[in-house]
Amino acid sequence: MKTSTCEGKHGIQWTSRMQSDGVDFTDDLALLSQTQQQIQQKTTSVAAASATVGLNIHKGKSKIHRYNTTCNNRITFDGEDLEDVKTFTYMGSIIDEYCGSDADVKAWITKSRAACLQTKNISNSKQLSTKTEFRIFNTNIKTVLLYGAKT
Repeated sequence: MKTSTCEGKHGIQWTSRMQSDGVDFTDDLALLSQTQQQIQQKTTSVAAASATVGLNIHKGKSKIHRYNTTCNNRITFDGEDLEDVKTFTYMGSIIDEYCGSDADVKAWITKSRAACLQTKNISNSKQLSTKTEFRIFNTNIKTVLLYGAKT
């Protein structure tokens, strides 16, 4: 990514001294830009840099997420328009059009509720001690609820 984004400052300005061009992890990449023109340049540049080392970018999995913009110009990749999405999941976290954590928290609560319902018959059993019930809660429900929580 560094090779494809080092042409200039085209990222998101976090503070007066700090800017981010994108975040990447293994085979996932999220490009960040202030303008539509910059994100188009980055998309083209990443595609070219990837091709030189034999990597193929899956067009069907490539998406555009816009935040706080009135520009609706299409971003293209290899002559095809990329899909605009309201929400996406990156590294296990849900990013929505409001860029808050509400959608992510709701998803983990829903998953925890499902884990709770799966253990309902066990926890209603009169044969289990309170200690055992707490162990079941901590291993099957609490871990789901806290998965991905930042400390």
